[in-house]
Amino acid sequence: MNANLYLLTICQGLFLTNNVTFIAINGLVGLALAPLGWMATLPVMGYVVGGALSTGLVARTQRLFGRKTSFQLGLLVAFLSALLCCYAAYGKNFWLLVAATVVAGYYNANAQLYRFAAAELAAPAFKEKAISLVMAGGLIGAVAGPNLAARTRSLTEVPFAGAYLALAAVALLAMLLLAFIRFPPLPVKVAGAAAVSTGRPLSEIMRQPVFIVAASAGSLGFGVMSLLMSATPIAMQICSLPFSDVALVLEWHVIGMFAPGFFTGHLIKRFGTLPIMAVGLALNVICVFIALSGIDLMHFVSALFLLGVGWNFLFTASTTLSLGAWRPEEKDKAQGALNFCVFAVLAVSSLASGVLVTTQGWRLLNLGSLLPLGLTAAGLFWLALRKRPVG
Repeated sequence: MNANLYLLTICQGLFLTNNVTFIAINGLVGLALAPLGWMATLPVMGYVVGGALSTGLVARTQRLFGRKTSFQLGLLVAFLSALLCCYAAYGKNFWLLVAATVVAGYYNANAQLYRFAAAELAAPAFKEKAISLVMAGGLIGAVAGPNLAARTRSLTEVPFAGAYLALAAVALLAMLLLAFIRFPPLPVKVAGAAAVSTGRPLSEIMRQPVFIVAASAGSLGFGVMSLLMSATPIAMQICSLPFSDVALVLEWHVIGMFAPGFFTGHLIKRFGTLPIMAVGLALNVICVFIALSGIDLMHFVSALFLLGVGWNFLFTASTTLSLGAWRPEEKDKAQGALNFCVFAVLAVSSLASGVLVTTQGWRLLNLGSLLPLGLTAAGLFWLALRKRPVG
């Protein structure tokens, strides 16, 4: 554990401040500007589609320029895209807002690699704790994101335009902090030396059972979390709950997502990745049943809090599991492929959340989330059987 890790933890928190604020306001701004109600979460979808489209480019910039330069480029995009979102809100231009969030996806794809960079900033024996600690940085976003959205909602004459301006300032702060982090240097290329090996083909890496389960569990778990979280502000508005309640629910949800980060790494080291992933999956199922039991404020708070804790266990453990699927020289393309899987599922879930909650309702949305959770359970069971000693 070192100063670099703690600075990266704060950068993770500022990244989640951006994400939580986007979730809190983009669906509502989209609902106000969209030609049709079911399009409300297209700006949320644009953010993850942009991330999916950027994974290959991010992998190349990481390989060519290193962690630090690539992360700084992502923050520059975050700054510019936030200003573009503000301009779109002022102009009441729905499609420009969607385009701006697609551009912002480049930052999303970059910052999703903070957790992998954390493992490189700590000694090998502490990689689980390093990943967990950086994930815990999301607590900053848990508090800052909803409060930023609520307090800047009426900062300007256009609702939420001030929140986008605040996010531009958050990106500048993160750029300043990242400037002080020292990442491991890129391998030095010696003139006349043979080309550095990039390892096995990506298709071979992705065929490994460990990679398949880590990618599918991480993606589907993230997808279910996004499906329910993206729809929550709209569902609560339909239920006539005030925006202050929306901010409270999202705050407790993100606390659930990242507070366990202070001890998830210890649990993974003690009990292993698969048991912790199974616990996370069980918490997600409990969340769904609570959401189905009522639509009062406390139903939303408790369900979304458990959803956050379940996501933390599932995603942190799947990230740790994935580290065994590649060699050091294969990390850029393997991590890029892993993040592409996450973003692809997120794109579908963020669109589905808006469509389902506005056309079918909150109940059917929750029932539908049981399908990907069932697939995740099947994957964990399959890998557990493969790892079980024969005889």
